[in-house]
Amino acid sequence: MKVSELEALLDGRWVHAGGREQEVSAGFTSDLLSDVMANAPENSVLVTIQAHKNTVAVAGLAGIVTLVICSNRPVPDDMRAAAEQEGLGILTTALNQFETSGRLYRRLHAE
Repeated sequence: MKVSELEALLDGRWVHAGGREQEVSAGFTSDLLSDVMANAPENSVLVTIQAHKNTVAVAGLAGIVTLVICSNRPVPDDMRAAAEQEGLGILTTALNQFETSGRLYRRLHAE
């Protein structure tokens, strides 16, 4: 699936629409950034509530293609700027992490 499909799937809103044509092959849900660095697969979507610029840096190291910030958490300007520099997408959703992960899992494993 392409990153661009996430908006409709997760009832989301793009904060930064970087990498929209990239393919997503997996998802990873965590709020512990060391866990993300150690275990998130490349070309994945990170589902989290961690809305700060360190999340962008970790995503870049892990090869994550976009971030989904759940529960309508606000995204600060410095996080948005970091994502623009990295070419990383940030999508926000009102869904919680459980609902977001479930939708993403079903979509990725339906193909």
